[in-house]
Amino acid sequence: MSAQPSSQARPDFDTSVAKPKSAGKPTIVLVHGGQHSGACWQPTVDALRARDPSVRVLAVDLPGHGNEPGNLATLTIAQCVESVTAQILATRPDRVMLVGHSMAGITLPGVAARLGSAHVQRMVFIACCIPPDGKTVLDTLHAPMNVIASRAARRTAVSAPLPAFIARWVFANGMTREQKQRVVAGLCAESTRVTTEPVDRSTFPRVPMSWVLTQRDRALRPKVQHKFIGNLGGVDEVIELDTCHNAMISEPVKLAEILLSRC
Repeated sequence: MSAQPSSQARPDFDTSVAKPKSAGKPTIVLVHGGQHSGACWQPTVDALRARDPSVRVLAVDLPGHGNEPGNLATLTIAQCVESVTAQILATRPDRVMLVGHSMAGITLPGVAARLGSAHVQRMVFIACCIPPDGKTVLDTLHAPMNVIASRAARRTAVSAPLPAFIARWVFANGMTREQKQRVVAGLCAESTRVTTEPVDRSTFPRVPMSWVLTQRDRALRPKVQHKFIGNLGGVDEVIELDTCHNAMISEPVKLAEILLSRC
């Protein structure tokens, strides 16, 4: 694991934004990706609390996932943003650190816009999908995920969970057997509509941003992740993690260290 200032840094970044707005640590908000629920974060939540029992953590469910009601067939990015924002505000936090994984990259910017830069201390993108503004997830995916996602979008509004053997290969390479079982058991149905909806980051506020680059990722390979960083306009640091796509399960302790050190 290594952290370094990003070579894709935002030229207009205002360092004053990085200053804490008030005393105390932010609430760490964890947003899952496609075909997952908030439960995928449990190993990382456990690691966070083991290192800092006072840490405030919120692992949300997107609509139609986990315990959050919603219709996957008609789901929109705006509905995801509204749901996550409401779940955050219900906890009455002062400030938050927004952490997203994979397809959470299409939701997180809208949540940051709703909360405002005064309440978002930092954003952490973990192997996130970040289409160019005005483009869709399907416009930007590469093999093998582009084939999987485009076929699903053509056939149905709601895709079934990936077959176990594909999920293990795409999300869980290098994991222990127990970790792979957790990944497969936690998969759920997903909306294909959100993968064909253009993203809009026109109101995305300037806040400090970190990127966790998963170096052994088969879902979003490092070269693709660098393109996504560019689509954001750069980030303030890239933290390399020698692991697969589902870092929250494969390396929960290291991920917890990354997050806590940036609170």
